[in-house]
Amino acid sequence: MYRVRVRSVPPVVLALRRFPNPRLTGIGAGLFAALTMFVLACVDRLLFDSSELVYGLLFLPVSALTAFWVRPADLVTAPISVPIAFAVGVFPISGGSEGFGGQVMGLVTALAVHAGWLYGGTLVAGLIATVRKVRLMRARRRYVLAQGRGPAGDRAPRAAGGRPAPRPHTPTAAGPAPAAAAAAAAKPVRAGAGPAVVRRPQRP
Repeated sequence: MYRVRVRSVPPVVLALRRFPNPRLTGIGAGLFAALTMFVLACVDRLLFDSSELVYGLLFLPVSALTAFWVRPADLVTAPISVPIAFAVGVFPISGGSEGFGGQVMGLVTALAVHAGWLYGGTLVAGLIATVRKVRLMRARRRYVLAQGRGPAGDRAPRAAGGRPAPRPHTPTAAGPAPAAAAAAAAKPVRAGAGPAVVRRPQRP
């Protein structure tokens, strides 16, 4: 007797399946990433004294979730919205001086200092979006191939221009072909002609 070996699903995969899986538009994913990074930056400023390491480490999972949760039609927006969210979130921990010019200079300096985390999060979002796009293209190709397969009789031959070609009529034992019946009905009948009468031969 053969035993069927059942593969046990790892607990990490089970935990990921229980995780929420929303589908956000491109604008929704950008707003989610920006608001999340701004809140995390405020928490970083209050608890960790504006630590760039904490902010960078928190930016990576937010970038991954943004690429996972964006809907398939807006996958290209994930690597674009993530750097914008990073710039919005870094504002509370930029440490600029008073005044508009000082705040802008502090923001530019913080972006330059945190460039490594910015590129890393953007790369994570781009890789996830690319893998999702490739999987969607393969699934669509398999679906098209599955729709194209079928019995040969179900697919009618196509003529020029994509129109279905007329099928030749095959006469059956039940009666003549429709064309022959139409031609016989269209024959003119001579006056005085009637149906042929078959006479039986008389016995002597």
